[in-house]
Amino acid sequence: MYEFEFKPFEEMTPEDYATVGFMSGLEVHQQLLTKSKLFCRCPAGRYSHEYHAEILRHMRPTLSELGEYDGTALMEFKTKKNIVYRVNKETVCTYEMDDTPPFMMDDEALDTALEISMLAGLTLVDEVHIARKQYLDGSIPTGFQRTAICGIHGSVPYGDRKISMIQLGIEEDSCREISDVGHLRIYNTDRLGMPLIELVTGPDMRTPKEVAEVAQILRKMMRTTGRVRRGIGATRADTNVSVTGGTRIEIKGVPKIGMMPLLTYNEAQRQWNLLRLREELKRRGITEETFSSSSVDITRILKRSRFTPIADAMKQGHVAAAVKLSGWAELLRWQTQDNTVFSREISDRVRVIACLSVLPNIIHSDSMSETLSGAEWKETKVALGCTPDDTIVIVWGAAGDVDTAVKEIVIRAKEATVGIPSETRQALRDGTTGFERILPGPQRMYPDTDLPPIRVVPERLARLRERMPVQYWDRMRRYHEWKVPEDAIEGLALSPLSTLFDEAVTEMGFGVTDAAVILWRYPRRLHRDGIRTEVLPVDGLRSILNAVREGKMTKDGVFSAMRRALKHGFDVEALPPRLERKDLASFIEKAKQQVRYAKLHDEKNIPNLTLDRVMDEVRGRIPGADVAAEVAAHFAKEVLK
Repeated sequence: MYEFEFKPFEEMTPEDYATVGFMSGLEVHQQLLTKSKLFCRCPAGRYSHEYHAEILRHMRPTLSELGEYDGTALMEFKTKKNIVYRVNKETVCTYEMDDTPPFMMDDEALDTALEISMLAGLTLVDEVHIARKQYLDGSIPTGFQRTAICGIHGSVPYGDRKISMIQLGIEEDSCREISDVGHLRIYNTDRLGMPLIELVTGPDMRTPKEVAEVAQILRKMMRTTGRVRRGIGATRADTNVSVTGGTRIEIKGVPKIGMMPLLTYNEAQRQWNLLRLREELKRRGITEETFSSSSVDITRILKRSRFTPIADAMKQGHVAAAVKLSGWAELLRWQTQDNTVFSREISDRVRVIACLSVLPNIIHSDSMSETLSGAEWKETKVALGCTPDDTIVIVWGAAGDVDTAVKEIVIRAKEATVGIPSETRQALRDGTTGFERILPGPQRMYPDTDLPPIRVVPERLARLRERMPVQYWDRMRRYHEWKVPEDAIEGLALSPLSTLFDEAVTEMGFGVTDAAVILWRYPRRLHRDGIRTEVLPVDGLRSILNAVREGKMTKDGVFSAMRRALKHGFDVEALPPRLERKDLASFIEKAKQQVRYAKLHDEKNIPNLTLDRVMDEVRGRIPGADVAAEVAAHFAKEVLK
């Protein structure tokens, strides 16, 4: 069944992905643009590296309501991490540290979550019930995250088919990780508690390219509300991947959509190759029942090793151990991902769970690189009673960490006889994935007893429907029909100014090109000049457009008026009166004298420079074409004289 071998990324076809049964879904996390955090009234969106205090905590697993432990919680407990939180008093209060009860959920955040639920075609819940989700990696100081479902069972269009939307939840964002080395993990708490939605799709994407395209659709759909945050870290996606015979693997927190195709390709390749490895182990007679391993302390053997990582460990009084994997000869070099072999699976587990984070943290007898001397390898093999069919894995470090590492090496090797372990993996820069933690189970969720349910009343939904934007894909279709300039179609469809653009074209009488220039190209010019265009006042822009429509301002003056409106507001009544061509004579004469006073080397430039100065004075009060014609006529008369 697993004879197919993955081709290079660029050569894989949709038919190849169908052969391996590629399936992928998304969990898109999007920060909401609110003034406050979700369950307290601390300000949201203020980031700073400054901190006024540090808090140390240790995370411990707790039994669920069903009397069970979550696998992720147990794994994190093995790491024995010291969790340090850096606290800025401007952005964190006692709620985040679980010292005071939560406030009621932020209304602004819930409104936006319900609105996006409707955009995604979801059926809204009648009541929002708040639950707790265990988080023992330390990213939330309380050990749990408050979360709630807003809508279920929807879909969005994708080409000629639909992508199912399973649910949308609203929840608190976690801390920002600063560092994670050994048994110490440090977090910054400024992001903690910010409102976040999680939109979960079905496993409907059949190629890595589709994963990225659907992610773009969802990102753009949420952005049209104008109520979501933008910038680095504001949108993050967990990408779920599986192949035939495999299991759902979650690639956590992919920060850029452009990374998704290569990451999902490599994860699918990893799973397929792990299934092929399982078949090879079966062929060798190694199953979950027949799997055999043993371990031994080899500190004495390696006490004087010249292999630098081990020599350094010995100087610090650390220990070393060797694990024999019976019948595994050459299999640690089994390819899993691009330029990656199975030994990385073991190394990752040792790094994350045993906290042996300095690489290399293992060596093995299948490796072609020079590590131990021949005599050291020979003595180790004798100590373990190895045959040529066996493989040895060596690990070193503090005694407690090595003991944990030995157990994890055996666990990960035995898992290979079953297939693909359920786990959460991290996105690495080279497009491969690395182990992060065991995939959480349902035991991590339980009801929150601090907050009552929130009824979703019809009046609230009616108000939200009134403000809902038209779906951006419908806008784009309309703009194509209107023949809006191509460079502006998508940007306008996603812009908070799209409603004003529609109004300008359908009600104010502007041509589509003029309206696109004013409401798309001009804001981009202002942005390039370093002006924050996301705060463009819509009412002020509408006043500017009305001033043009009513003849109080020409189109030439719109850009300058927009710049002024951003800084000082816009007052139609304060506009200077319109000018006629006959009124330009004094402006032209004054400008001409100023230019001549400059004593130019080339007097041929005087007309153009005069035109520039006049435009600076009269822009927006008379069409630029009239000014140019009048200046040209003025200098033509001078020549005749």
